[in-house]
Amino acid sequence: MTTTQNDAIYSILDNNLSRIAGIRGAVLLANDGIKLSAYMLERDQAERVAAAASGIASTMKAISREIDGGGVIRQLVEMDDRYLCIVGCGSGSTLIVVASRKARLGELGGETVRAAQALGEWLGTPERSQAPTS
Repeated sequence: MTTTQNDAIYSILDNNLSRIAGIRGAVLLANDGIKLSAYMLERDQAERVAAAASGIASTMKAISREIDGGGVIRQLVEMDDRYLCIVGCGSGSTLIVVASRKARLGELGGETVRAAQALGEWLGTPERSQAPTS
């Protein structure tokens, strides 16, 4: 990813996620678990979160396919001290947002979905498993 692309992604994340009370960070990842960009997280932590959360996202997509649930819109994981919000964006990427328990769930979910929609429109990340067309 170029510096200009990273700057644009950061700007989209900052414009949407900075409004969330208790925001701790975010990771944009390709559906194969590779970190594309991070917001407010150290590189190593962002890569570990991306790898782990991609498994959660894949599991939810598989369950949805099995029960004919359609596309997974949002997943929320509640922990003792944090919330984790997982939203697909584009055809081949996922946005993971980490917030403290101070976050209001409606605000967290809404802003995360808005950021994912903006990224999906701008980024349009293709699935990595697709073979290039000639």
